[in-house]
Amino acid sequence: MNSKNHVLIVGSVAFDTVETPSGKVERALGGAAVYSAVAASFFSPVRMVGVVGDDFPQEHLDFLASRKIDTRGIQVVKGGKTFHWAGSYKGDMNQANTLATELNVFESFSPKLPGDYASSEFVFLANIDPDLQLHVLDQVKSPKLTACDTMNLWISIKRDALVEVLKRVDIVFINDAEARQLTGEINLTRAAARIHEIGPKYVVLKKGEHGAILYCNESTCFAAAPYPLDAVVDPTGAGDSFAGGFMGYIASAGELNDASIRRAVVYGSTMASYNVQDFSLNRFKKLTIKEIDGRYEEFKRIVFFEAIEED
Repeated sequence: MNSKNHVLIVGSVAFDTVETPSGKVERALGGAAVYSAVAASFFSPVRMVGVVGDDFPQEHLDFLASRKIDTRGIQVVKGGKTFHWAGSYKGDMNQANTLATELNVFESFSPKLPGDYASSEFVFLANIDPDLQLHVLDQVKSPKLTACDTMNLWISIKRDALVEVLKRVDIVFINDAEARQLTGEINLTRAAARIHEIGPKYVVLKKGEHGAILYCNESTCFAAAPYPLDAVVDPTGAGDSFAGGFMGYIASAGELNDASIRRAVVYGSTMASYNVQDFSLNRFKKLTIKEIDGRYEEFKRIVFFEAIEED
């Protein structure tokens, strides 16, 4: 693996208040950029861009630095308050009930890349306003691979800008409801084909507890089963962890081909499966590469469909 390839990740940094059947956390570390950056950092060095207020604890920045995440791109607004999201999960753990969204400094966020960030070869635009995603794309110089995430809100209110983003990225991460909303197609294979027509070569369809499907051009390239867990503690950040693991692995591989992108899907699923086993970043703080590789091998065993002969 090539550890020199940086992944540039731009997105939200937040405090999350989350309640699930397993318990509750108040103002825990969260945000799309944080989850994806930490997941990616297990495979490749990361450059992170976001914004926080001066209420953001130094211990959180120290944790990110301990993961070898370059945080020079995190803007600290003096006198400002960090983005705060509150939500709960009841019954269907795939769907959060949003209780509060306080944008604070995130409302006026304008991503500014430190000079050397612009040369990053692998770029992931986490779930933020597509106008901001375009602003980042205008700043980077000839990346090898660009990817984006999005959500139903941007499809509803910023569709034109989102389409412009999709014209300029190689990969889009999107869930099944969002794919249907964006394209008007109920059938997911047709929806993926419509998205390919806009621009992305690869469409990664996130299906939560049901795994992920990778569409290449107009065909289904690969489907990854979910990792069987006996309990999900907190699904917040699972999709971001998937995308971060995917991008981190691709950057470490240094190239995009059929084999590497399939492995990236499984590594992404592996990272998401660990993320949901505790609140916030708590499971990632204890996670090791040995554990990741072990679960990756379990994934391979689970999806292998030919009979294994006994000696």
